[in-house]
Amino acid sequence: MSKTYRVAILGATGAVGTEFLELLASRHFPLAELKLLASPRSAGRTIEFAGENIPVEVVDENAFKNVDIVLASAGASTSRVWADKAVAAGAVVIDNSSAFRMEPTVPLVVPEVNPQAAFTHKGIIANPNCTTILMAVAVWPLHQVQAVQRIVAATYQSASGAGARAMEEMKEQAQAILQGESAKTDIFPYPLAFNLFPHNSKLNDLGYCEEEMKMVNETKKIFATPEMRITATCVRVPVLRAHSEAINLEFGSPFSVEKAREILSHAPGVKLVEDWQANYFPMPMEASGKDDVLVGRIRQDLSNPNGLELWLSGDQIRKGAALNAVQIAELLVKENSPLTPELAISGQN
Repeated sequence: MSKTYRVAILGATGAVGTEFLELLASRHFPLAELKLLASPRSAGRTIEFAGENIPVEVVDENAFKNVDIVLASAGASTSRVWADKAVAAGAVVIDNSSAFRMEPTVPLVVPEVNPQAAFTHKGIIANPNCTTILMAVAVWPLHQVQAVQRIVAATYQSASGAGARAMEEMKEQAQAILQGESAKTDIFPYPLAFNLFPHNSKLNDLGYCEEEMKMVNETKKIFATPEMRITATCVRVPVLRAHSEAINLEFGSPFSVEKAREILSHAPGVKLVEDWQANYFPMPMEASGKDDVLVGRIRQDLSNPNGLELWLSGDQIRKGAALNAVQIAELLVKENSPLTPELAISGQN
């Protein structure tokens, strides 16, 4: 009989938490027990899962007792409070926040790129930023064939990146504007409906926001390429769900479009979407709800003989967050692999 696992979802009532539930069911994760954890304001709710109404519990000191895996998506501050406590209770934490991503001892994992890193954990495994994950899935197959020397990325990020409340805010703003009323803002600093603006995270002294620096630093860590040159411009756009990215890649020598297209057409987690006659390429509307990162419009950089351009769209809530975390959990439980750090590492020898 296959082993089953006791899983807790921290942040169970949020957009990513809801997606966790759908994925655990649809991917037939080997569950023995499911615990739903959230803030006090969600206490008392019940959520249906596999025909059972499961109560939402307030996270506290005893919440992680007898839990094997914690899927956490409740924000960095919450993760900093509870992750170590979960590990101390014997659980492995797969954390979707920015709290631990750049910690040297915490693996930062995209299963299509560096699955082996998951088994070096000391109790916490970090899920990368959504834009980083989507880019990594598309770029890694090319980088394996010929090393990427430089990445220039521009992102077109949907409301879903700021959570379920942000998505509702944009809907309400659109309705207000269409009725000739002023758009109210709460989650975002400016109206997002019928508008766009540079990503609203904190700027550093060089004028780069936190979101842009996440793409730079996290990609280097995942690819194990500290020397790689990366720059990014991140923009919020009036799209409900799924992010898009324009990626410029520079190699040490020419990389043919035909070769890149062939590689990406067989790459794990990638779906090639190109119809040049119809001018049809990846769109966030079609990426929403999909597991794969849609990649297309692969073309030669006219300004650089060693450059390639590509365009992608991917579901921020799914592959950009919840799916990637569940895939990491699947790595850990594959063939009944042990979850403790020491055994997990020795099991790879």
